[in-house]
Amino acid sequence: MKRGYKRLLIFEIVIILIYVLNSFVSSILGEYSKVLLLIGLVVIFSFLFGIEKDKHHLSKIVIIDILIFLLLYFILYYLLGLIISFTKPVNYYTFNGIFKVIIPLISTIIIKEFLRYMLLRKSEGSKLLLIVTVLLFITMDVIDSLALYNFNTNYNIFLYLALCVLPSISKNILCSYISYNFGYKPTIIYLLIMELYPYLLPIIPNPSEYIYSIINFIVPFILLYKMYNFIKKGQDEHIIREYHKNKVGSLILPSIIVIILVYFTSGYFHYHAIVIASGSMTPNIHKGDVVVIEKIDGKYSELKLNQVLAYRYKDIIVVHRLVKIICVDGEYYFFTKGDANETVDNYKITEDMVIGTVNVKIPYIGCPTVWLKNL
Repeated sequence: MKRGYKRLLIFEIVIILIYVLNSFVSSILGEYSKVLLLIGLVVIFSFLFGIEKDKHHLSKIVIIDILIFLLLYFILYYLLGLIISFTKPVNYYTFNGIFKVIIPLISTIIIKEFLRYMLLRKSEGSKLLLIVTVLLFITMDVIDSLALYNFNTNYNIFLYLALCVLPSISKNILCSYISYNFGYKPTIIYLLIMELYPYLLPIIPNPSEYIYSIINFIVPFILLYKMYNFIKKGQDEHIIREYHKNKVGSLILPSIIVIILVYFTSGYFHYHAIVIASGSMTPNIHKGDVVVIEKIDGKYSELKLNQVLAYRYKDIIVVHRLVKIICVDGEYYFFTKGDANETVDNYKITEDMVIGTVNVKIPYIGCPTVWLKNL
């Protein structure tokens, strides 16, 4: 092994040891301390090995390819959300959310990917160093996630492996492959989108742990296969220019579809869709049916008996039939009953709980919900 390779290998092993040590000492490194550590590592690396500029001429094309892939992924993911249901994430559009979560996450991704690129370039194709680099970044991920899990049961250990370790393996193989062949910019774009969307979008699909693990393990390998085929096709400059020109236009339609899907499912439009999770409205609405809710926008006086009402009760959206309306001093109170239930619901519904009425249903499209939730 060359002397420079040995120094690089020692440098990477030292980083792994630092992260392993951190996992045993009650997380010495906070979020910003981790950012400062990464900056320090980049500075030390540049002093020891020097910095190489990212001169990959295919970066822009690969970024467009990745954006198209991710747009298609989000279209399928949000369509799947109609089956597996959605959840509203915590609001991170606050000072604390942005300062304590968003900024450190963005900073970590950018610095990590720059460091990954430097390590890969200096490895000069050495298979041992390439493998160690991938292992280094997997180690960073899994150790950073240790604080999120309690390992007091075998099930929790299994969750850690399924939700953290396996996705980290596929993600870091993908990012290392892209970074080595196309530079750090495409990986930064990919990770910023994939890591930030749960914090920034108003609503996200809510898969079970098993489905989440499968999706996050397989998706990077699909993109990896796509990147591998891209390299196999060659790099003729004329073909690249035409490819780039055609692909830019291909971003428009998927972008529009993703925006519509996100806002349609989040309830920002006058209409939005949800999946029925119980059989309380059988035989008119079955468990697994998708229903479209039309928001009433404060027009409570227009609600009529026997309409199917959608309202929020204890953070769940309930879809039951309206059986009684009371107006007291201009305030409306509503009472509902599931068609399959024998009694009226034992609570009153206030105006602020009402979302809208259900007039359209799409039968059977959500039937896989029962199977997926029972996995």
